[in-house]
Amino acid sequence: MQILLVEDDRTLVETLTEFLRREDFFVTAVDGQAEAIACAEEREFDLILLDVTLREGNGYAACRGIKAVRDIPVIFLTASADEFSVVTGLDLGADDYIAKPFRPRELVSRMKSVLRRAGKAQSVLRLGPVTVDVTKGVAQRNGEELFLTALEYRLLLLFASHPGQLFTRRQLLSELWDMAGEFVGDNTLTVYIKRLREKIEEDPQEPVLIRTVRGMGYQSCGTGGDL
Repeated sequence: MQILLVEDDRTLVETLTEFLRREDFFVTAVDGQAEAIACAEEREFDLILLDVTLREGNGYAACRGIKAVRDIPVIFLTASADEFSVVTGLDLGADDYIAKPFRPRELVSRMKSVLRRAGKAQSVLRLGPVTVDVTKGVAQRNGEELFLTALEYRLLLLFASHPGQLFTRRQLLSELWDMAGEFVGDNTLTVYIKRLREKIEEDPQEPVLIRTVRGMGYQSCGTGGDL
């Protein structure tokens, strides 16, 4: 996915660009209104992340100018979270509005939601015989629905979204902690992996969909991706 990031805070640009690239987004960053409109006119982007306060001009005018030439989904990123600012952004055609400071994973989730609504993202992921319909929030194995807890579903979604990627225990704990909103310990992670395997693996004692990489973490089977 091609993302245009319009932001004049260089530290935020560098941090967010690195994070989004790890999430498989390709990011182009500019810091002014005119440059943002010109960039959107010249190149195809799937989504625009747009700050309200820019080095030159403002995000509202940039949004108006971009929407006049291309129908590109826009998410405003701004410290102005008052009702007037939110309504103004939405009235200009923005698809979502997220206030600073924000959690990067929450932003990515909101980005994916906007992309799905715009028809720019696939909604079904596969991990071996397991499919995950991220629009409906339904997981199935060989056509039969799996009944997962919220954290089990989050784990499955991570592995299905990144086939073949190795996740350290620390990375997984961070994901679960964000999802639960409370502390999730190392032993708890082991329990959730065990329970998820019992629901998705042919033989949970000999897992092939989610493998343990000794001393490192867990890795999905690598046969997944979008449908």
